[in-house]
Amino acid sequence: MKLWRLTRAPFVALDGAGAEKFGSRYAPPGEAVVSLASEAGLAVLVTMRYLPRDLAGITDDYVLGWTEADAIPERVPSGPDEAIREWTVKWLAERRSLLAAVASKVLPEADVVLFNPRHPDAAAVAPLTTRPFDFAECLHRPPMLDSYRRTA
Repeated sequence: MKLWRLTRAPFVALDGAGAEKFGSRYAPPGEAVVSLASEAGLAVLVTMRYLPRDLAGITDDYVLGWTEADAIPERVPSGPDEAIREWTVKWLAERRSLLAAVASKVLPEADVVLFNPRHPDAAAVAPLTTRPFDFAECLHRPPMLDSYRRTA
């Protein structure tokens, strides 16, 4: 399974250290977990939810990364975030699967894929392959926008 992550370059490691220190949407502080996406576009959308709307002053060290995991994610039961967090804590402690998939709240057709860095198979997952990601380049004003508006 191909997994995607948009993050700042210093945080590309799949070690769950950030979530362990600060928590994440689906895990409280103290739990090492890595949130990835089933689609590259979802990784971008999720990251954008946590950035200022005007994108001014955003650091220029973002990278879009991907890796492959030879695993089928366990499906997380749908429910409120608190129930998903409780499920995730148990799942992480039991180490019963490498991946768990949560239907995205941003784009329900795609999944947030939780990666357990302490699962025995985690060491077999390659580090992220990355490329620079520039929000200004991605979201610039399309040159044809005015032409489309004139014909509408």
